Amino acid sequence: MKVLFIGGTGNISSACTRSALAAGFEVFHLNRGITPAIFKNDVQHISADAYDLDSMEEALKIKSFDVVVNFIAYKTADIARDLQVFFGKTAQYIFISSASAYQKPPLHPVITESTPLKNPYWQYSRDKIACEEMLMRACQERDFPVTIVRPSLTYETVIPVAIGSWDDFTIIDRIRNKKPVIVHGDGTSLWTITHSEDFAKGFTGLLGHQQAIGHAFHITSDEILTWNQIYEAVGAAAGMEPDMVHIPSDFICRFDEFQVGNLLGDKARSVIFDNTKIKTFVPGFLATIPFKKGIMETVRWFEKKPERMVIREKNNIFMDKVIDAYQKISDR
Repeated sequence: MKVLFIGGTGNISSACTRSALAAGFEVFHLNRGITPAIFKNDVQHISADAYDLDSMEEALKIKSFDVVVNFIAYKTADIARDLQVFFGKTAQYIFISSASAYQKPPLHPVITESTPLKNPYWQYSRDKIACEEMLMRACQERDFPVTIVRPSLTYETVIPVAIGSWDDFTIIDRIRNKKPVIVHGDGTSLWTITHSEDFAKGFTGLLGHQQAIGHAFHITSDEILTWNQIYEAVGAAAGMEPDMVHIPSDFICRFDEFQVGNLLGDKARSVIFDNTKIKTFVPGFLATIPFKKGIMETVRWFEKKPERMVIREKNNIFMDKVIDAYQKISDR
């Protein structure tokens, strides 16, 4: 079975590529070839700009695939382009959406695929919702064979804290240098973090799944942690107990508009994901990597190559600024 990944070398898609190859799929990557090849001869590469219609049509004009997966579609323009390119050329199109599209704040803490999609805090999430709506209309009106997948906070080659790091090493360096780190709220809100390898298990089970057409799924771990526990695990991976400063999310948002979406539109809300649906469609799916173990492996991955251990001074400046401002009003 031929599977095309648009993207394919990112934090989530790399694990999905490995999983699809292990399952016997013939995997193709479409990208601009900027990221160094990490799959050597296992994956067939198609060079094209996924955001340019002419480039896509030229690269794919005589090709068809059993499954197409777009990991890097964010706007309705991306979906409109894919509908033009892949209509009639694939038996399944999988759109990687986001669990941040679910209702914020949630009226019920247990999230299922029937939870409404509404996020007034984050444009990123509203754009994903609009993409989903466009695809479902195409499915209903034109029989376009779409499946929607909504990852939540998923990691392997990123450090999944709410504030301080992502694809950089800043938070680890900060903890090791005994500098304070920000934890939003009182740190007791509930969250789920999923290792990319676990996500890939459920995802691969949907590839070519005829009954998954027209359906949406989230794929997450069943491990539920507080943010205090998450930062404690990151500290353990860094080899040092973190100095956590608890600051209200509303206060943090005053200093950076991005945090309105990141916190109020996502991570500051307690959510519990019900994975019954993915387990029904993909029997045997089970996330098995606890965060405390997975984040250890992630930190070791960064440390294997010094060039990965990037310290972003702007992250340090932001955290210091917010902590200093909060401590001044707290001391009054």
